[in-house]
Amino acid sequence: MAADPTVPTAGGPPEEGVSLHLLGGFRLLRDSAPIVVPRGLQRVIALIGLRPGATRSQLAGLLWPDASEERALSSLRTALWRLRQDPCCPMTVAGDTVRLDPTVRLDVDDLVGTAARVRDGDDASTAAGALAAGRHDLLPGWYDDWVLLDRERLRQLRLHMLEQVAGQHLAAGRHGEALEAALEAMAAEPLRETPHRLVVRIHLAEGNAFEAVHAFYVYRDLLRRELRLEPSPAMSALLDDTLAPIRQASREAVAGRPSPAGRRT
Repeated sequence: MAADPTVPTAGGPPEEGVSLHLLGGFRLLRDSAPIVVPRGLQRVIALIGLRPGATRSQLAGLLWPDASEERALSSLRTALWRLRQDPCCPMTVAGDTVRLDPTVRLDVDDLVGTAARVRDGDDASTAAGALAAGRHDLLPGWYDDWVLLDRERLRQLRLHMLEQVAGQHLAAGRHGEALEAALEAMAAEPLRETPHRLVVRIHLAEGNAFEAVHAFYVYRDLLRRELRLEPSPAMSALLDDTLAPIRQASREAVAGRPSPAGRRT
């Protein structure tokens, strides 16, 4: 593990400028300069970041699940020894637990913190930051079981956060901001109904019946094509009042047509 040669690497704990990025891919930075980390040690650092305060046994079992406990612990000791030889080492060891140094900033923590502030109803600046938070998946291309579990956890966290932001803006009458958050959630998971439902509600709140109906049928067609499913009754009910006159007119038009047997030749 080596820092960029232009960055001082004198011994001692990591400085405040050290940051670990796991969303969108592994990056360890010191004062914005990348630190080169071998792939094997990347896994160790990433897991330590995602499992703060985990014991050595827990880390070893997750990193080397197919090895015996003794061999897995031996591999972990070697990896930790290699990490601690480097002045850029981003971790601390206390007894049987290993964690990131407190000065290291972790982007996953930023996402979780933003989601918590949105959930607590913090100000609009937090809501604005939520749109960009966690826009990329956790460690794409990594297929360890612990990565897959955390990747889905963070994906769901972000989707619910965006939907909550959209709902908060909608309730406050900020329709443009609400639509932006709902569309961001829709882009993250196109088949998920909740953001589509929010888009329909936002258009209806603005009085844009055409946009609401269009959004509904776009989603319905997508759902039929991809999953052979129909939108939920809750989503269909959103447009009942809007579509009622159209449906009534269609029924009246059909009722007013002469039957084939009654037509004159």
